[in-house]
Order: sequence, then structure tokens, then C-alpha cells
Amino acid sequence: TMALMNNLTTVLRRALSGTFYPVLQQAIGFSSAFEGWSSREEEVLYRVLVPLTPPLGHTFHLEHVADERRPGRNFRVRVELECSCPRGLQGAHTLCLRHHPDVVGMMTGHHNLRVSLCTSVYLDVQKTAHWFCALVAAAWRLLPQSRSWHLVLLPSKRSCDLRLINSQESFRIKVLFGVQRGASDIFVSSRPRGARTPNTMWPETYAVAETKFFGHMARQAPQDSSHLKCLQLLVRVLPHKDFSIYSIKTIIMHLLNTVPASHWHRRYFLLQLSDALEQLRLSLEEKHLEHFIVGNQRLAEINLPPDVRQAEPPNLFHLLVQDPAACSQAMEAYLDL
Repeated sequence: TMALMNNLTTVLRRALSGTFYPVLQQAIGFSSAFEGWSSREEEVLYRVLVPLTPPLGHTFHLEHVADERRPGRNFRVRVELECSCPRGLQGAHTLCLRHHPDVVGMMTGHHNLRVSLCTSVYLDVQKTAHWFCALVAAAWRLLPQSRSWHLVLLPSKRSCDLRLINSQESFRIKVLFGVQRGASDIFVSSRPRGARTPNTMWPETYAVAETKFFGHMARQAPQDSSHLKCLQLLVRVLPHKDFSIYSIKTIIMHLLNTVPASHWHRRYFLLQLSDALEQLRLSLEEKHLEHFIVGNQRLAEINLPPDVRQAEPPNLFHLLVQDPAACSQAMEAYLDL
């Protein structure tokens, strides 16, 4: 998957050279398939994030969007045009993208990013996804993988969903797009947040940081550690309608961050399982499960922006506080287990 994505971004960067489209950076694999476990999906799904950086003459500015109707931290990507005029002669230089965008577009044959992929002055998620999907369709035959695999582009509004098929197997790749927050492991991404997510909204994502954390733990834990088997078992057997996979993953991450690495030896598997279930019970009783990344002061190996590290951790079980019936149902499911 990563070889395919590296080949693809290399070909596309070459094709986009000299244009005013976003610059595609090396893809980053994240989520379960890259963390060493898998969820309930029948067909293997690899999730990757392609970071976008501004093209020549443009800058990206992240603007926080305060919207109480939508959970989490959400942003817009404001696209600014840079001034290249000589000092003291603003507006006089005919090749300045900021002051003479029409002239630059006419001379280069390329529209600036505000015209091509923005709504107003903000980078549009759906326009970006549609643009990238069209590039993939046009470039596929140039990739060495095209000789062995058949590509199918699946319908999607905020990502580029690919299915690769050959005579023996098939798998999917979901390509999301992101803008990095400084030099941190946190991105704003094209992943939707609820129904009808606005096209100019880019929710903050912690998936890359979580995958990096699992990689760090793989290097710290004993060679025969069974923490991934514990997570795998729990997400397979717990009732899906009552417990989200992400809540179970969050509990395991909290335990990995507090229990010494040596205690994850496979001979302690039943103890690990018992600890995870006990933490689930306590969280259900308290109707409180803290987010693992946001507000975590103990993640020395993860690079977090100061506002993320110092924020109040969101409660992943906040809906149980508002819905006593759902809380009772979840506790009954736990007791049945």
C-alpha cells in the first residue's frame, strides 16, 4: 500500500510541477491496519493521509471554528496569496500573484488555488477530493502496480476511495487529505465529522499521533507482548452497537501509557484483559472516558501543539450522561459479556 502511494505521489508531484495546486507530500499510513490490529471489516481497508502544503505564491492559515453543534475541534484552511512585488512598489510588479492574479494566470496558464479548489478564500474539501480522484484516474496507467491490479474508484465526497483487485484478492485504500499543524503530529483532515459536514470544515485528527504511539509501544514492549491481541479480541467480541471500537482502543492506549511495558508479556494476557474490562466498567459507571491524545501531559514521544496538550480532555462517554437509557443498555451489555 505504501509503495503504491509513494509511486502515486511521485508521479502526481511531477505532473503538478509549475502549477498552483496543493503540493502532495508523502502519504502517512494510520489506523488499525498500520497499528497491528484490525476491526470488523471483511475487506482489508488501509487508511492513509496525504499532507497538503501550499504551492508557490500561496500560504495556508488555519482558523479555528467555534461551533457548539459539532463535537471536537474544527478548522478552516484559509488560502492567502503572497506578494512578490519589490519593496515599496506593491502592485506595480506584473508577476505578483497577490496584486495581479489574472495576469499571472494568463502568463502561466494556471489558475491560482483560490480559483481552482476554494470556496471563497477557504480550501474546499470536496473540490480537493474530486481533483485528487481525477488525478489518480489519469495517472494510474503510469504506475507499475497497474500491470498487476485493476483499479476501481469508489464514490466518496471527502476522500479518494480506491479498490484494488487482481485474480486472487482485493483490498481498499481510503485516501484522506490533511494540513499539518506546524511541525506537530496533529493534522486537520478531510475526514467528516457528523452528517453534512461543511465543505470548508477540516476537523482536527489525532489518528497519525495514535499510530505513532502504537509504533513507540511496539519498540518498548516485550517481543512477545500481547497488547495487540488483547485489543483485537475486545473489538471483535464487544457488542458493536453498545461500545464503539474507538472507546475500546482508547482504554488500551491509556493502559499502555500507565502499565509498565514489561507487564504486557503474553503470560499476563488474562490480567491485561481483566484490567481492560475493569477500566471499561469504571468508565461506564462514571460515564466518563477521557480522550487519549487531547490534554495528555505524559506523551513525550508525541509532538503536540501547546493548545492540544493543555486542553481539557473530551469525555468520549458524554452521550451516556445525556441519555440514561443508553447508559443502562451499555452496562447491561458489559454484564452480559
